[in-house]
Amino acid sequence: MSDGTFVIAGGSGGIGLEIARQLAPRAARVEIWSRTPGELEQDNVVSHVACDFTADEPLPAAPDQVRGAVYCPGSITLRSFRSLTSADFRQDLEVNLLGAVRFLQAIQPRLAGVEGRPASVVLFSTVAVAQGMPMHASIAAAKGAVEGLARSLAAEWAPKVRVNVIAPALTDTPLASRLLSSPEKREAMAARYPLKRIGTAGEAAALARFLLSDESGWITGQVLHSDGGLSSLRV
Repeated sequence: MSDGTFVIAGGSGGIGLEIARQLAPRAARVEIWSRTPGELEQDNVVSHVACDFTADEPLPAAPDQVRGAVYCPGSITLRSFRSLTSADFRQDLEVNLLGAVRFLQAIQPRLAGVEGRPASVVLFSTVAVAQGMPMHASIAAAKGAVEGLARSLAAEWAPKVRVNVIAPALTDTPLASRLLSSPEKREAMAARYPLKRIGTAGEAAALARFLLSDESGWITGQVLHSDGGLSSLRV
């Protein structure tokens, strides 16, 4: 992966920011689209474009010849089904699914591979789609729709664009800070996983970087689980 332009939606913190940091040394250009720069360190490669994926106004014009695109915005709505409102479901769909749709519609005309190799798109789901979990009805429904969208686009856009999904479990990011706000909570959460620890933003970003690279050139339409073994192991 080199000399390409990458656009990261929601890359001002957490996993998105780590993806930008890992791409920057070998990319020609990395644009982060988000409401605020956040922790972003801008330089001659990495830049920020202000936008809101849940707003009605048009998104910015995409750069020419986008080699790869990632949609990172997400939410963690954990409440019982009885306490969830239709507004909660709409909000999760707005952030996770419809925001991704707006982003991809803005980016698609500029997606272009290099020397016959396809461009790459990476979306994010959650382990809760494959592994049924209580208190996850709203977010699992929204992310399940994301997985369906990704598979449909992978078929529709082949062979010029690859589309894949990363489905992490709990990852140590600002979005999850409420769930990891004390040593006791961290220990309890880590104990749920076969690998007995919480995932890191850097690990999720490394998987995204792989999916954006030519090393994953024969992978499309897949959901890759970065979840410490939670979705498939019983130990």
